[in-house]
Amino acid sequence: MAHVDSDCIFCKIVAGEIPCAKVFESETCMAFLDIAPVNEGHALVLPKGHYPTLMDIPVEMGSDLLQALSVVGKAVMEATGADGLNLMQNNYEAAGQLVHHAHYHLIPRFSDDGLRLWEQTPYKDPDEMNRLAAKIVKLVK
Repeated sequence: MAHVDSDCIFCKIVAGEIPCAKVFESETCMAFLDIAPVNEGHALVLPKGHYPTLMDIPVEMGSDLLQALSVVGKAVMEATGADGLNLMQNNYEAAGQLVHHAHYHLIPRFSDDGLRLWEQTPYKDPDEMNRLAAKIVKLVK
């Protein structure tokens, strides 16, 4: 059985101690509607075990999570009539993670919803990008 954190709200939801609007459940994953949605139909998909961030989720769970994200994503789009779907996953508070149990946001999007993603800016110096890429490559294990 996967680790459970008794202080974690998502672990309590998985255990049935806190109610949710569940939309999917498998042996390893669960999905439910977010109580404060960006758009109606905004769902959270998470591993049932307690893993604080994406980097803590065992690689072996990848297939189960991808299956859940695909199935729930398709259902959310169809149920809401969405024109698109954002998949978001935040790690650590600096990135906007509020609950320290790894989870993915499936956010239905509509052509006229007015939501904007963050702005992007190109590297000022292509050598800077290449230096950073080389540094990352050395750290990839």
